[in-house]
Amino acid sequence: MTQPARRTAVLRREAVIATVPVALTALLVAAGPASAGTVGTSGVGDPYFPLAGNGGYDVGHYDLTLRYDPDSGRLAGKAVLTARATQRLTRFDLDLNGLKVTGLTVDHVKADHTRDGQELVVTPRHALRQGRKFRITVTYEGKPGPVTDPDGSLDGWIPTDDGAFVAGEPQGAMTWFPANSHPTDKASYDFTITVPKGRTAVANGVFLGERTAHGQTTFRWRQREPMAAYLATATVGKFEVKQYTTRDGVRVYDAVDPREAEAAAPVLKQLPSVLEWESKLFGPYPFRAAGSIVDRAPNVGYALETQTRPVYDAAPDLSTLVHESAHQWFGDSVTLTSWKEIWLNEGFATYTEWLYGEQHGGKTAQQTFDALYARPASDGLWEFPPGDPGSGANIFGTPVYDRGAMTLHVLRKAVGDRVFFRILRAWAAEHRAGHGTTPQFVRLAERESGKDLGALFRTWLYTEGKPSKP
Repeated sequence: MTQPARRTAVLRREAVIATVPVALTALLVAAGPASAGTVGTSGVGDPYFPLAGNGGYDVGHYDLTLRYDPDSGRLAGKAVLTARATQRLTRFDLDLNGLKVTGLTVDHVKADHTRDGQELVVTPRHALRQGRKFRITVTYEGKPGPVTDPDGSLDGWIPTDDGAFVAGEPQGAMTWFPANSHPTDKASYDFTITVPKGRTAVANGVFLGERTAHGQTTFRWRQREPMAAYLATATVGKFEVKQYTTRDGVRVYDAVDPREAEAAAPVLKQLPSVLEWESKLFGPYPFRAAGSIVDRAPNVGYALETQTRPVYDAAPDLSTLVHESAHQWFGDSVTLTSWKEIWLNEGFATYTEWLYGEQHGGKTAQQTFDALYARPASDGLWEFPPGDPGSGANIFGTPVYDRGAMTLHVLRKAVGDRVFFRILRAWAAEHRAGHGTTPQFVRLAERESGKDLGALFRTWLYTEGKPSKP
């Protein structure tokens, strides 16, 4: 996501759980007496969003069939989730906010369900044994809308004057499909989205085609590589579409609101060269598809790195394109396990902007660091440490972005360029399509450099106030 100071009042969003491995089974089962063996928890224990995600199962695939009418604002959906029980389950939850459930089955057998806030509580006819694969089918309808995050910004299904801007970080996925909505549970996706003729529906991954009949157009998309629910999109609008394939065989799909086309064109044409440059720094681009969704959504105030195809609320500048593209490695392919560790997303993407400027005729990263460090101790940059923002209201704050990037620059100075860039490539390669935590990154940096870096990371990630200059 883009940072507040970088665009007009841009409030950022992203996610991560602390130092928990991907499976999370022990955490999921440990949330109270009711979870003793047979009931999946109503959250995975995230310190900032305790109800995000659900315990007792992992989703492997989502098959989402949606029909949206922008004029009425109504959405009708069918979600088929293929999952595996990580414990014996007599009951489990899904995250779903606001929409009316019209039917629910588990393995084609009708299941009881109730609503409790954002929790859709499911009781299957028969208990699910640990390790069993099962299929949940939910049909639902209603007028989706966004959720308001702790920082006051909106995310989820955000209506626009010609469709919807759909960006789910950190909570918004549940506003338009039932999900295990925490970054620790990644899955593949298929999307089939029907909208009135003349509108375009853009989702993640490879575009499989479209067909029009009876005044409605259906678009099909497939995201094979694992994706966290907050990175899914189904943005709808009147778009100009451009498709092409890069020299590396990546299939690009750009969808641009005509009102933003003139301003967006010179930036979007640089996407292939940006991805090529980032691939040289970080390793091969992690997905089959790429592109951009440039909407006109003046009430949003941010861009988001929706996987393979970032969504922009207006024509982006080049720095924003570089930032959101860097997230395809850092945040999308290598995903957080706790929202508390969001610096692993934002600090990395922000530092990529510094590197791009340094290597393309702009200020050096050192000059950018020095200008930031010159800010007084009372400045908001030093308000809280980036590795421990304190609450969900702070995860898109300036310290996470800029002091997070400063941490990486201090690391670079400590280990030297050759080792530093080896660390970045190793991080992207060793955690590709998976998850990463701050302790894992520290261990990697120490392994590659042969140095004890504990004091460096404690000072720059976790110490209150302005650190002493390195």
